[in-house]
Amino acid sequence: MVTFVVSAVSLAIVFLYGCLGETLMEKAGHLNLGIPGIMCLGTAGGCLGIALYQGMLSDPSKPSWILLILFSIFFSVIFSSFGGSIYALLTVSLRCNQNITGLALTTFGSGLTQLIMDKYVDRSYFDAAGKVISRGFVNNSDAPGILKALLSYGFFVYFGIVLALAATFVLNRTRVGLHLRSIGENPATADAAGINVTLYKYLTIIVGSSIAGLGGLFYTMDYLKGSWENASTIEAFGWMAIALVIFTLWKPNVSILGSIVFGGFYIAAFVLNGSSTQKELLKLLPYVITVVVLIFTSIVKKKGSQAPAALGLSYFREER
Repeated sequence: MVTFVVSAVSLAIVFLYGCLGETLMEKAGHLNLGIPGIMCLGTAGGCLGIALYQGMLSDPSKPSWILLILFSIFFSVIFSSFGGSIYALLTVSLRCNQNITGLALTTFGSGLTQLIMDKYVDRSYFDAAGKVISRGFVNNSDAPGILKALLSYGFFVYFGIVLALAATFVLNRTRVGLHLRSIGENPATADAAGINVTLYKYLTIIVGSSIAGLGGLFYTMDYLKGSWENASTIEAFGWMAIALVIFTLWKPNVSILGSIVFGGFYIAAFVLNGSSTQKELLKLLPYVITVVVLIFTSIVKKKGSQAPAALGLSYFREER
């Protein structure tokens, strides 16, 4: 059971980063279907940063934990924010269709990532880096189960949880969060109140993309311990992260629990004894639950459980 919980929580953080980034963007009125591509770009950037850092060391097998984390985060944010900037330019300034732009960004991001990883990144460094990044605070096999379930994760697990709690506080307890939510509900009214709608949208999309990109980096360097063999699943997890936004009712704090539920279902499909059909059906459960939640919220129409009113709609100041 402890092993199952640890595996579920570890995988859940991939969904958490993607869901958190998408939630912030949707709060600003932007449905970004480019999250899978942005997560791929975040992976490429973080892995490139790790390779560059270890390439400067006399002994690449013994990298500094702090510098490894800093290099990976910095380059991951650079690459994923680049993808977010493209999306922001097209949907905010040029008012392109958000759905089409997002789908194009997913194709672009996954293709560019594969090119970078194949041609420009030395993957021989990944094994040592993965061991360092994924090292938990408790690594003793004889430690009590409760300690293993709580403290056997790497830095990125706790960092993701802190980001989700911080996002909840900012959205619900600060003026910045109030402005952001008002833009997502009615950008024309927010604009008339003196809020710089364009600036808020740009910053939110870039910040949200940067957070989502860390999910791809975490999956490769922490969950897979530096392996690139199953990298194609990053894009699939990006789509699950978008579905998780609906499941968690656009609430960052709820996304922590929701991501663990999604991770648990996905892990259960591999650890439970059953036919291949049963396992595939189990992996489909998160999507089925999301549809049920969407139908329920549509019927109930409770204000706090609805998507932002201006979600997916481009805003042009002269039209208000």
